[in-house]
Order: sequence, then structure tokens, then C-alpha cells
Amino acid sequence: MASTSTNSTTSCDSSAGDIKRIGILTGGGDCPGLNAVIRAVTKTAIMNHGYEVFGIEDGFLGLVQNRITQLTGDSVSNILTVGGTILGSSNKCDPLHYYTGTDDDGKPIHKDVTDRCLDHIHHHHLDALVVIGGDGTMSVSKAFVEKGINCIGVPKTIDNDLVGTDITFGFQTAVETASWCIDRIHTTAASHHRVMVVEVMGRNAGWIALHTGVATGSDVILIPEIPFDYDVICGFVQDRQRRGKRSSIICIAEGATPKGGQQVVRELDPSSPDPVRLGGIGKVVADTIEECTGIETRTTVLGHIIRGGTPVHNDRLLGTRYGYHAVRLLSEGKRNRLVVMRNHSVTDVSILDAANKQRIVPLDDALIESARAVGTCFGDIPCCRKDR
Repeated sequence: MASTSTNSTTSCDSSAGDIKRIGILTGGGDCPGLNAVIRAVTKTAIMNHGYEVFGIEDGFLGLVQNRITQLTGDSVSNILTVGGTILGSSNKCDPLHYYTGTDDDGKPIHKDVTDRCLDHIHHHHLDALVVIGGDGTMSVSKAFVEKGINCIGVPKTIDNDLVGTDITFGFQTAVETASWCIDRIHTTAASHHRVMVVEVMGRNAGWIALHTGVATGSDVILIPEIPFDYDVICGFVQDRQRRGKRSSIICIAEGATPKGGQQVVRELDPSSPDPVRLGGIGKVVADTIEECTGIETRTTVLGHIIRGGTPVHNDRLLGTRYGYHAVRLLSEGKRNRLVVMRNHSVTDVSILDAANKQRIVPLDDALIESARAVGTCFGDIPCCRKDR
């Protein structure tokens, strides 16, 4: 069983000498910095400890289907700056609820295939798994931990919503890309005197929208943690118009909701363990603003564009540090730990601490307070930006 201690000095029931072969997989959605971690894990393991490293293709799907290939130093050379993941990924495969099709009524059929995964782990003589992913990946890993597999987690997600760490790699690149886009939307909004609503990813957490909105000077920021009032938003935009501010930028998270309302669901995917696909709230907000104020309003959905591209240098550094620390934990005989960043230091906690949980933006977050201080509207209370 996993240790429940929250520091990296936890004793464990295996020694460093037990490790000879490790597997590595990238679960969930892709994000910038994955290859930096793969590179760091592989090179550190081979060059410093003599471990053999095996890449598992397409996340847990590769573990189910036995698509496992040995990695070498050459395999991971020149991938530090490349976005995505050379191993491939999948956000639909949960071995506990593996999708096998539909029944006669069209309902999805799921099967527990964890034993098949264990057979493949034992067939390749893997002594531990390095699982790179977000809350979904760590939740799936829990099942393997409970069956005696040593899993070391590395926190990845553009959403920055993994419990236990101050930051996940991929988040900073996502914010940089989203900010680059909104910087350019500012000029067309000003030229046409429009309200521009920009929808970004984040699921149930508003980290991307909050950081991007503040970084771009967005006039309104709407996040899931703060239900918004249409009257407040419309009044804010109209007040700006009266003061000669003929354009406004609204940065909205895909999971944002109006007071008393619900999240907008783009589609349901029955083949996925998490079937809900959010999206469309930006258009709903834009249509409502235009109808209520008469101000021309347009919507831009950034979508998967913020998942891709070259990782910014901070994510390359973070991925390298996380990957190194993951192998260090194995070399020290640690079991079932999650690499995390806390107070600017890389440390680790029990991987079970992050399972089936989600880190959302606290209402007293310093960035919210700072944004309100400079007149940013969060759609919950009337506010007026007299200086802009």
C-alpha cells in the first residue's frame, strides 16, 4: 500500500536495489512540456542509475493493449523543445472502466481490464511506473497502487487543477499562448468598437482564465468559482461605453456559470470515463450582451490551440526538474509518490492525495484581489473602471 506521509523522507517496503526496469506513460490530454519530462526521466534513469526505461504508448491504452517499447538516450534526444508527447496520449482510457462498445439499447459497455494491464507490466518486468498526468491519471493510478504497483506521479495539466502542487507543467505555456491571442484580439475589438468574448479551457477550474485575463488586461474575467450576473456584466460594459471606452474584452473559462444557472455542455462522449465536454458559454454570454445592450459582440474560442506548440522555458525547466525528481524517488526506494512544487521547492506527497480531487481557484486568491483593485469585473458585483 502507498505511504500516507506527506514528506519525501517516508520509509517504504522496497529498496532502491529492487528497481531495474521502469515504465513511463503520458495520460490524459496533451500539453507542452511532456517531452521534457520523458527526456529527463529517461536520461536520468539510464545515465545515473543504469535502469532500463520502457515507453508505454497512448497512456493507459498502451498498457491495456501491450504497446510498450524500450527507450534509449537516442530515443529522447532533441525533444526538449517539442510540444505534445512522443509516446502519444489518451484521455478516454480508464482500465477500471474500459469502453468495449454499446449494448442493444445503445448504452456504453465498460469492463475492468486492470488484470490485463498487470499481466503486461509483469511480462515486461517493470518494477515501477512513472505516470505523467493530471487528476484523472492519478485517479486511475490509484487502482494500480492498490494492487501493489509502485507508481510515481508527475503533475501535468494546462488546467493547473491538480491537488497537492502549486503548479503543473503545461499551465504556463497555455497562459502564454492564450495571452498572445488576446493581445491581438484587443486591436480588432478597438477597431470595430466591439465587445470580444474569448473562451478558454480549464474545465471546473478558472486558473487559465484568471491568469490570462489579468495578464492581458481583460476588462471582465469570468471563472467557474465565481458565478456571474448578466446584469452586472451588461451594466459594466455600458458604463465603459458612456465613458468613451468603446471596446471591451471578456476572458471566460469554459466552466463559468451564471448565478442560478448551469455549465454549458458542448457534447457527451459515452466512450470516455469523463463524458462531459464543456464549451459554448462564450457564445451564450456574447449573445446575451448584444441582445441586452445593442453593442456588437463577437466570440472567439481558443480551444485546443492553447494545448499545443513549443513549451515556454519555464515549462521546460519545470518538466526537467519534475522528471529528475521522479527518478530520484525511485532510486531512494520511495513508493507511490507524487512529485509536486510547493513554495518554489520540488518535493513529493502521496499519490493518493491527488486522486479523485480537483484544485480550484480559492476566492481569496491574491490575483483575484489584485485584479479587483485595478477595476477588473468578475461579473458578481457592480464595479466601475474610472481610469480606463
